[in-house]
Amino acid sequence: MSASWIRGFVVCLVTAACLASPVLAQRVTLDAPGLLIKKKDVPPPPPAPPSVWPRLDAGAVLCRTSDDLDRHAANMIARVKGTESQAADCRIIPQPIGIQIVSRESPGHTQVKLNGVGDTGWTDVWLPDKAPVKR
Repeated sequence: MSASWIRGFVVCLVTAACLASPVLAQRVTLDAPGLLIKKKDVPPPPPAPPSVWPRLDAGAVLCRTSDDLDRHAANMIARVKGTESQAADCRIIPQPIGIQIVSRESPGHTQVKLNGVGDTGWTDVWLPDKAPVKR
């Protein structure tokens, strides 16, 4: 074998490699499970509040007396100012519950009776006569 034949063979191999590499690069497959991020399933939406009206939604305040409701409001202001608060017999409603409106002193003072439980208390939730319109 002559040196020119070997040189020609090497030139042909280099040329073939240069032409083949772009062609091979176009056939990229991403089959690496450790590199790909798996999409998580979207969680279901939270349950819709009951369609009963009137109702107290989760997070509403229910106090034993009207005075407790006033103390609760004063405590909210005291918390912002950083001053001392007074004891109030109030609780947070954990989940939506149907109610009956017993009396209204003002839009922020409504006496209600909880359906099913029978507890009576005062809330600062604004409760219109008609249910809000769903969008």
